[in-house]
Amino acid sequence: MLLYAIPLLGVLALIFTYVKSAWVAKQEVGNERMAGIAKAISDGAMAFLRAEYKILAIFVVIVAILLAISGASEENSSALVGLSFIVGAFCSALAGFIGMRVATKANVRTTNAARHGLGKALEIAFTGGSVMGMGVVGLGILGLGTLLLIYSNMYGFEGQAAAVKVINVVTGFSFGASSIALFARVGGGIYTKAADVGADLVGKVEAGIPEDHPLNPATIADNVGDNVGDVAGMGADLFESYVGAIVGTMVLGTAFMAGQIAEGTSFMEDGFNGLSAVLLPLVLGGVGILTSIIGTFFVRVKEGGNPQKALNGGAIGSSVVMVILSYFIINWMLPKSFSYTDVLYGGKERTITSLGIFIATIVGLIAGTAIGFITEYYTGTGKKPVMKIVRQSSTGAATNIIAGLSVGMMSTAWPVLILGASIMISFACGGLYGIAIAAVGMLANTGIQLAVDAYGPISDNAGGIAQMADLPKEVRHRTDKLDAVGNTTAAIGKGFAIASAALTALALFGAFMTTAKISTIDVSKANVMAGLFIGGMLPFVFSALAMGAVGRAAMAMIEEVRRQFNDIPKLKAALALMKKNGDKPVEEWSADEQKTFHDADGSAEYGKCVEISTKAALREMVLPGVMAVVVPVAVAFMPGLGVEALGGLLAGVTVTGVLMAIFQSNAGGAWDNAKKSFEEGVDINGKMYYKKSDPHKAAVVGDTVGDPFKDTSGPSLNILLKLMSVVALVIAPLLVPDQPSASIKKEEIKTKTEVVSTLSTTEVK
Repeated sequence: MLLYAIPLLGVLALIFTYVKSAWVAKQEVGNERMAGIAKAISDGAMAFLRAEYKILAIFVVIVAILLAISGASEENSSALVGLSFIVGAFCSALAGFIGMRVATKANVRTTNAARHGLGKALEIAFTGGSVMGMGVVGLGILGLGTLLLIYSNMYGFEGQAAAVKVINVVTGFSFGASSIALFARVGGGIYTKAADVGADLVGKVEAGIPEDHPLNPATIADNVGDNVGDVAGMGADLFESYVGAIVGTMVLGTAFMAGQIAEGTSFMEDGFNGLSAVLLPLVLGGVGILTSIIGTFFVRVKEGGNPQKALNGGAIGSSVVMVILSYFIINWMLPKSFSYTDVLYGGKERTITSLGIFIATIVGLIAGTAIGFITEYYTGTGKKPVMKIVRQSSTGAATNIIAGLSVGMMSTAWPVLILGASIMISFACGGLYGIAIAAVGMLANTGIQLAVDAYGPISDNAGGIAQMADLPKEVRHRTDKLDAVGNTTAAIGKGFAIASAALTALALFGAFMTTAKISTIDVSKANVMAGLFIGGMLPFVFSALAMGAVGRAAMAMIEEVRRQFNDIPKLKAALALMKKNGDKPVEEWSADEQKTFHDADGSAEYGKCVEISTKAALREMVLPGVMAVVVPVAVAFMPGLGVEALGGLLAGVTVTGVLMAIFQSNAGGAWDNAKKSFEEGVDINGKMYYKKSDPHKAAVVGDTVGDPFKDTSGPSLNILLKLMSVVALVIAPLLVPDQPSASIKKEEIKTKTEVVSTLSTTEVK
């Protein structure tokens, strides 16, 4: 019955998604001008998704065919692994589509609500974000649960051999999700940063016009990019982490069935035919849907209240409920104490308790939260690291950039120490399974976490629409208040995403070792050392490709914006008047000047900038995505390297990738908020500096460097290291026959019971 109940929880999440999406659609759009701007943003976002998915469809079909062929030739797999890949890719793409669609509806409705008050605006923005969040977890649980149900009926699900085969076929789902996620992150990041850099450098620095000004041709593309990168991209990222953590834990759960139990207690008597450890991550994910829904009801704010407290209330409320329910679920499903033979550690007997597994889940939740808040410290406005960058902006862009790099590098220390501690504690509590379940615990409330994250770009878009529609200042003030909170939630979300990526990658790494029958990875071996170096190098090459892509796309965008400013007479005349009048309100200009200024409205060719970002993103995203899939396969099957070198590769890419992701994301976030600090005014050596000052211009340059760090290469690295682990896990069954030395012979395993003697050589070699 449990196998049937899990997909139903996914259906519940999708019903919630539909209801909330319909509610957002019923809210008032506002005036005609607001509706027109929102339509331009929506059309640009959907056009990009359609173009992206057309390209990805070709990739999905080719990879699915290859997987089906390889799976059909392997006893512990099946050609249906190709179908799992297609379903995973489809669910990931659908989650991005759902989130993008509602976000582009919620932005203008948030703007309109802000005309009347803060509370309603927050409700609409958060509801739009919750559609993204619940859509991700709903499709993840529904997809995994349905495939598990179908394959268990086809191949059986009793006994270790049958369970291993079913889960090996299901791993294709995670591979599909990871592939789409990487392309979505890279493509979306290139899109948004190309537009952002063009809008900032030419609009702000050269032309001196405010952000989101209707005279800036790159404004619409910039707002489209917020949705493409921070809604669809972030959604795909956490969807992939969510699914990967569950699948990795399920694979490791099968080890308990093989290892058996000491002291006369059989794991097969757990009430779930020995499958309790396999099913537990799915159950926790499903229950997380319920707690996330409960958390949405805690998000309320009165007029004049603090939106941050409201959002924190939802996230904390959901987490508390999840902790309580996790305790009872784990104690219900797992034996209170059981011992098993850990085939990954030379046949060592390991004793685990249900309490230990519960502690591991709490450790994961605490680690993710802690890293999120550390990220907020290093990137938050007014915090010491950001103020360091602000002060060094007074001597120019060079010192600003040096300070930002320093902050980013230093910000890696505490997150890595926390990750290290959480790994050690989780391992002590439950071995590699404990590490994997910690990742599941961290991601169990993905629904509410992603809702809070997606709220940010919706609020950002709402402010942009208010600016472009020339709404009263108090409207922009309310949207800015929401956006400021969104910046904080985005920073915490990025830290959370990095932490979840690290633990998920370790879970998948352990699953790979289990499937490939690797007991140890000896770094003294030449092939393993070679794999380590290749893995350590890949995040640098990947980042270089992403940064280079942004640079090339940004150059094209800058040239286009400059062309329009110089070649479109109405734009040129309006910009000249803005420079002439400085900060003087338009209402105080002469009648002729006002007419000239207003006549320029709508003369900017937004579509050409949207086209530049779209083409650049689609062209540049292919190579990094293909590299992440091809390199693990090449290392695994290359003569002289093989499966152990592949293990070294995964270790190298995980360590370097996590460090690079933290560094780039935090450096970029710090640069961003250093720039924004000048909007309110900052005191540097007793003198106040504001927007358009020389230090502010230096900060804009620093932010321009940091933007691709925090929104393109940094977040994409999260997916890179997970995708490579998933690829390794999928091909692992093909590698077992070629590595007899990596397996453990049955006679080498010593246990306290006679149960082990009943094991077949097909279960433990």
